Order: sequence, then structure tokens, then C-alpha cells
Amino acid sequence: MTTVPYRFDQTATASEVVARFGGLAPGEESGDAVSVAGRVMFSRPQGKLAFAELRDSSGAVQLFALDGVTRDFQAFTRLRLGDWVGARGEVVRTRRGEVSVKIADWVLLAEARLPFGDKWRGVTDVETRFRQREVDLWTSPDARRVLALRSQLVRRMRERLWDMGFVEVETPILHPIPGGAHARPFVTHFRALDMDVYLRIAPELYLKRLVVGGFEKVFEIGRLFRNEGLSPRHNPEFTTLELYQAYADYHDMMALVEELVPGLARDILGTTSLTYQGRSLDLTPPWRRATLTELVAEKTGLDVSVRTPRETLARWARDQGVEVARSWGPGKLLLELYEKTTEGELWEPVFVHDYPKEVSPLARVHRDDPMLAERFEQVVAGRELVNAFSELVDPAEQLARFEEQAGAREQGDEEAMLVDTDYVRALGHGLPPTGGLGLGIDRLAMLFSDVAHIREVISFPMMRPEHAEGEDGAAESRQGAAGSESKTAAGRPGSRA
Repeated sequence: MTTVPYRFDQTATASEVVARFGGLAPGEESGDAVSVAGRVMFSRPQGKLAFAELRDSSGAVQLFALDGVTRDFQAFTRLRLGDWVGARGEVVRTRRGEVSVKIADWVLLAEARLPFGDKWRGVTDVETRFRQREVDLWTSPDARRVLALRSQLVRRMRERLWDMGFVEVETPILHPIPGGAHARPFVTHFRALDMDVYLRIAPELYLKRLVVGGFEKVFEIGRLFRNEGLSPRHNPEFTTLELYQAYADYHDMMALVEELVPGLARDILGTTSLTYQGRSLDLTPPWRRATLTELVAEKTGLDVSVRTPRETLARWARDQGVEVARSWGPGKLLLELYEKTTEGELWEPVFVHDYPKEVSPLARVHRDDPMLAERFEQVVAGRELVNAFSELVDPAEQLARFEEQAGAREQGDEEAMLVDTDYVRALGHGLPPTGGLGLGIDRLAMLFSDVAHIREVISFPMMRPEHAEGEDGAAESRQGAAGSESKTAAGRPGSRA
């Protein structure tokens, strides 16, 4: 049995070797030795010679083995696709022009005991790609590119927010009350206190309590959980940025988004002019600003407003295939009409603002129209990326909104909020004028990496158990069809209500 070492001294990465010795002429030897390590992703024995591609996280470099020069040459020729090795030797350029490590000594670091995909095509089965993500990442450079881009995106997002004076904070994952958004929560039992608790659907209420406590600019990047369907845009466990700024309103939040998102595009991609799924997309500010009703009217030709009679809105919604609930008021019907007819058609960035108060229980009443709320959603490529408000600051009004939500929950709305007395009490200590927003990091990563499915930007997306009936794709089509059109579906980027 081969003894695997406990460690290996790596002196250079594959990309460093290729870059440093790229000036060698064909057939030239460098006189410099390196130690490299990674997976063998291709092996080609040729009698007393053997070539292999060694791949690490930085890239790939060729290994060059010679009988009589390379220790245990015959064993090297028997390496299998996916085996981890460490190799030491001089850097040369072969006569065919390939920068290579001419191996003097090598060691097996880990044996790939399971098949590792086709050496030319990688892993092509969709279910295998995401169920065995570790295999997909090694055989697909593009999969690694997407996750590396996501990592860089989150890093630069943090750095930009720090530069803007925001303080990064952490708030609880386990909540005694599901709040901060319309969504169905995951529930578990806390044995020590003998009480049910909920995986957070949003950090909003805790973050605003920090503003009450004197943190005037706060943000959190973290995981949220929605016990709902799967779709190309939704995963039950997802990541958002949520931030709050004292003395600001939703116009200030528009300005912040218009600075942050194009800035991140320049940081990550070097440009604000993108191609997404074969269509050009320009993130260069300024972005269009339009009310929700203006956009619905443009798309449908209907003269709609929150004051349109309920039965008229209900008829128009049914005409578009919306299943109308009796409890919905004009505001909810207007929102459903917008989502069904308009949102998916908005390609270039647009701030869709002035939502009905009825569907915005945490947003402040519009200063010019008591039936609207100072809320916007930033939509790009047909999907919501950001949800933002001028925050509701009056404790009495917030309590009344919570009670309305609790009433809707009693009537069967599993996504409606409950009364959070701790939050109402916090507002009693005074919340200054505040703007807040939630931004979907998964969806922004999809946009920047030009992928159509959210699972591409998640290291380990949720999947149906391997031996359960049906395929994952079928599960998505059954569970995600409605969810993909619902503002409360799992993975909704704007965690705000």
C-alpha cells in the first residue's frame, strides 16, 4: 500500500511556472528546479517518455518524465486521471515548445479511486455536475471561473462599502419570529428553551435595530433561507447584501445602487457594457426611473393605478392568467399584474418605483400619495436585483401594518409576517429617517458570469435526494414554475418585504 505523505513543499504554482519560464526557447533548459503539485488531468506515455498535464487552482503545466531520469518511471506511467501528485524537477521547454517540469522525483499525494469524467469533455451529465460538484470543478475550467468570479465580487463589494463608511455586522440566523419579508420559513426546535425557531428569511429588522442603537451605516452579507420552490432563479438557501443608512431615503438608495453595481462591473469585468445570454446589456449610469404603473401601462396599454376599482384590476389580472385571491386588494392585484406582464420584459437597468402600500408593510408611506410606498425595485435583464425603501419609522404605524399582516396569515397566507413586538419597541426609541436595500448576490454573480441558472453560481445548490423519484429538472419545473414569478419565492434577492 502506498504511503501518502502528510505534506508537500510546493515552491511554485502551475501558472507561475508557465509565466516565469515562458521566454525559454524550444529545447532549452532553465537550470532552475521547482516543486509543483496538483491533479493529473491527462497522461500520455510514449515508450521511455511520458507526458502529463498537472492542474492546480491557478492553471496547468506539463510534466515531462524520462525513463532513467524520473524516479519510479513505470509507476508514473500508470497514474490515472484525477490522481494528485507532487513533482520536483528542472523547468524546460520541450522541442515542441511546451514549458514543462522535467521530473526527477515525484510522489502520489492522493489516489482518485472513482472515475473522474471524460478527459476531453469533463462531466456532461447535468445532475452529476451539481451532485458531484467537486468533480465538475476539476473537469470544467468554466465552472471554476464562475465561482472565482463570485468570490471576487463579494470581496470587492465589501471593500466598496467599507470605503463608503459602512460598518459590516452580523445578525442572528435563528429567529424567534419569521420577519422582514414575505416568505415561508424553515422551522426547527430549540431544545434548551423548548421553543420553535426559524431560519432567517431576512436580517432587516435586526439591522434597523442597530441603526436605532447608533450605527448609522450598516451592512450584512449573509445567507437567507426560504422554504419554497426551486427554479433557474431561486434556491432555498441564497446570499444577499442588506444595508441601511440613516438620514437617507429611497432616492439615496437609488444613487447608491447606481454607483455600486456599475462600479463592481468595472472592478470584475473591466466594463459596464456586457453581453448576457447573447444580448447586449449596458450598466452605464444613469439608469431609467419609472413608476410601476407607468411601466404596466406601457406594456399593456391599460390605464392602471392603485385607485383603479378592484374588480377591474381583478378582471385584467385574470385575463393575464393570474389566479386571483379574494383577500387581495387593489395594490396586490396591481403588483401581480406588473409581475405577470411587465417585469420579465425589462432588459436594460430600470428603477421601478412607487409600489402600492398594501404590498410594502415595512416601507414608509409615499410623501405625495398615501396609497403608495416609497419603495423601488431595480430590475435588469428581466429580473429583480435590488429591493429598497424609505424605511417606515413610526412605531404605531408599524404595529398596525404588522397586525394587518398577522390577519392575512390567519386567513391562510403562510408568507405574511407576524407581529414583532421587539422591533416595534425598538422603533419606540426612535429610528431616524433611513434608507435601506437588499441586493441578490447570486443574481448579480449570474449577470456578471453570463449564466442562466442560479445553481451555476452556488458551490453546492440544493438537489433532490439521489434515490428519490424523478429528476431534479422535473422537480424544478414542478416547484419553480410558480415560484419564479412570485416576489416571495425562495432565493428572491431583495430580502425586503
